[in-house]
Amino acid sequence: MTTTLHDPQLATLIDEIGALVAAHDDEQVLTELVAERLRAALATGIDLPEPLTRPDTERYVMYPLHVDPDGRFSIASAVWNVGQGTPVHGHETWGVVGIHSGVEHEISFDKPEREGLPLTQNGEEEWGVGQVTVCCTTDDDVHQVFCGGDEPCVGIHVYGADIGTLPRRSYQPETGEVSWFTSRWTQPNRTEPTR
Repeated sequence: MTTTLHDPQLATLIDEIGALVAAHDDEQVLTELVAERLRAALATGIDLPEPLTRPDTERYVMYPLHVDPDGRFSIASAVWNVGQGTPVHGHETWGVVGIHSGVEHEISFDKPEREGLPLTQNGEEEWGVGQVTVCCTTDDDVHQVFCGGDEPCVGIHVYGADIGTLPRRSYQPETGEVSWFTSRWTQPNRTEPTR
């Protein structure tokens, strides 16, 4: 699945990530290489049409830019309106995030050793336009994300699976209680929210 786009920089990025995923099994190596390519693409400029940067009035949304046919990776345009954020959550895969516009505020937590333990916060960062971070690996992937400025935040998110169908953990940080959810892709012509 690929949203119909005509941006050559994004097309090149999709091809490059596909080649990297095919060539590297080590998540640490792979995520650093994907981050390098995403950083270069953002520096050159990725042209996202307005429907793929449009926030929803209720909650954050993820528009699919590309889902690998074999489910090896996916690329999303993740959009938070001012004041919106995510629950504390994990990914169950690796992920790399680059900021297309706005500011993303991230609070990261130590991944609990077992369910039922309160979460420990281990960092807080703000990411601006053009900045890229490895947001998660399978073993280290618990965080919460907010729009960090006075305009919507749009991030280009690359994950090591089809993030729109992958079951993931959501955490109650004070108690460590876990619930499972699956994000849903939002189609650009609809405003159905992402969970």
